[in-house]
Amino acid sequence: MSTANTFESRIAGVTVSGEAHSLSAWFVLALRLMMGIAFTYAGVAKIVEPFDARGYLLYATPENGSPLADLFVTMGSSDLFVAFVNLAVPWGELLIGLGLIVGFMTRMAAFWGAFMMLMFYFGNWDVAHGVINGDFAYMLVFLAVAAFGAGRILGLDGIVEKMEVGGVPLTERYPILDYVLG
Repeated sequence: MSTANTFESRIAGVTVSGEAHSLSAWFVLALRLMMGIAFTYAGVAKIVEPFDARGYLLYATPENGSPLADLFVTMGSSDLFVAFVNLAVPWGELLIGLGLIVGFMTRMAAFWGAFMMLMFYFGNWDVAHGVINGDFAYMLVFLAVAAFGAGRILGLDGIVEKMEVGGVPLTERYPILDYVLG
């Protein structure tokens, strides 16, 4: 029996397993590219047309009833934090997007993409149609991209992982790279 398309995980004494269809790799690649293109576009748009998060942080979250409104208002009240966000959001989106498109440092890019989507989820709070919205769904897509090692599918991560340093595979020499590549 082949286990190439079998996956399994055990957390807190519960084991789940499944068998992926042979086309699954194409769908994982499609998810990676979709999120990469979306984030690259969003980042470029915010770089080309200057982006300022202060108004959003100060006013949007209290108006929409976000449970983290006080936190967002505190962040928006700090000139230093707003300057950081005004730089981190557009350039972060661009770098995350490009990393996903070429499949390099995919797990790291997907982690930060998921973090940004979590913040957008609370910032764009709208539970009129339930607690699951597009921001939440995108966060889960990012996590799936990371979990499935999407950077190994027609991506640079697969090439980098095969590199050797002193005759030892890079990921064996530096196991921490398993959290960055893939």
